[in-house]
Amino acid sequence: MIDRLTHVLATGLFTLTMVFNALTANATAADRPNVLFLFADDQCFRTIHAMGNDEIQTPHLDRLFESGTVFTNTYNQGGWNGAICIASRTMLATGQYLWHALEREPTLKTEWRERRQLWSQLMSDAGYRTYFTGKWHVKVDNASVFDVSRHVRGGMPKQQESGYHRPAADGSDPWSPYDKSLGGFWEGGTHWSEVVANDTIDYLKDAASRDEPFFMYIAFNAPHDPRQSPKEFVDRYPRESIAIPRNFLPEYPFDIGSNKVRDEVLAPFPRTHHAVQVHRQEYYAIITHMDAQIGRILTELDATGQRDNTWIFFTADHGLACGEHGLLGKQNQYDHSIRVPFVAVSPNSAEQRVVETPIYLQSVMPTALELAGVEQPEQVDFDSLLPLLSGKTDTSPLESEGVYSAYTMTQRSLSHDGWKLILYPKIGKHRLYCTAEDPREMRDRADDQAQATRKQKLFQMLLKWQRRTGDPLDVASVYPQLSQGPAASTAPE
Repeated sequence: MIDRLTHVLATGLFTLTMVFNALTANATAADRPNVLFLFADDQCFRTIHAMGNDEIQTPHLDRLFESGTVFTNTYNQGGWNGAICIASRTMLATGQYLWHALEREPTLKTEWRERRQLWSQLMSDAGYRTYFTGKWHVKVDNASVFDVSRHVRGGMPKQQESGYHRPAADGSDPWSPYDKSLGGFWEGGTHWSEVVANDTIDYLKDAASRDEPFFMYIAFNAPHDPRQSPKEFVDRYPRESIAIPRNFLPEYPFDIGSNKVRDEVLAPFPRTHHAVQVHRQEYYAIITHMDAQIGRILTELDATGQRDNTWIFFTADHGLACGEHGLLGKQNQYDHSIRVPFVAVSPNSAEQRVVETPIYLQSVMPTALELAGVEQPEQVDFDSLLPLLSGKTDTSPLESEGVYSAYTMTQRSLSHDGWKLILYPKIGKHRLYCTAEDPREMRDRADDQAQATRKQKLFQMLLKWQRRTGDPLDVASVYPQLSQGPAASTAPE
């Protein structure tokens, strides 16, 4: 009887606490900024015109990058299978590092959802109306964690067989990016990027009539393959005018555990200049088409009078090789695949500020929580960017700790102070690049004896990240020559 009474009292106290918190949140939410999160899929950090790519046309993203705080060294921490987007988005939703997020993934549908620990739930509990459209790819029902959801998409549009191993060596090609009969992004009659923009514009109209602030998670499937867009966008990029990447290779020289994954068989082997030009042509075109949809969204944000109280964040879940290093996909440790564009635009921001200190893209999650007045949940591993955005600091922890990234049990990397160490433990191979002097990562310095101490230091930093993230891979036994290095580094435990 006493136990039952205790349970009833405890349940009642919990309910009263929840009601009080909700009332408090609603009382202060009107003073908090809106958060508009624009999220791309497979977009390399080198694909913004305003940031130095003269080939690509991104006028609306340029508008954001020219008026906000640009983080030029933004990374994804990795993936536990070929669908890097699953890991990236799970880390984003939970705020947890790579291997912590994998460990928690089976409980997302039950324990985590019920405890209201996910990003959107935390925003909702702070008094925000939460909206979602587009690519979700997290193992919990989207409708159960957002107030409003529409057109929730899976990992990618269905890819027809004619979309692989193309174009042929003789230049023939059964595929057309603007042939609507081929489905893919055209499935349903309206291009998926346009659907996302249509939904967002509706959401903005709805939000304008409400008192509570909004949190919009706007997730484009673009520029993921099949890279389709209207003909007018493809025509902006004549194939013969597309530059071949300086680090082009017919094939990657080592078996790194991802050479023949789905992404890599989109083009035939060996790679040709013609094939790379075609794939980059379509890549640029779908990015420009997505950019046009972002322009529509920004216009509506202004038209509804909500711009002056809205933080805008734009980034992508990971990058893409698209012909660099003999690779097409993102299942590798080169910068084109692990680095992404990232900009934060505060209300009334008008001038660009560039921050070079390294960050993880998932830091947008704790940043939004801090803007919403949410106390940082204990489970969140990533750091808020507000100290950097406010100018209170010009450095991040990653500057001293290095940037760790991982892919399955086949690849690891550690970037620090203009250098990167890449490990392929299944074949006992490692590579070393001076990214400060060699940003396209073309000159492997692994056999340079003058860099032996540097390699050992980077390796020790990687081991500390492994312990910190719960990485299950034992690399120390594979690389005894690297393990016998400087015992200490600047990275904390």
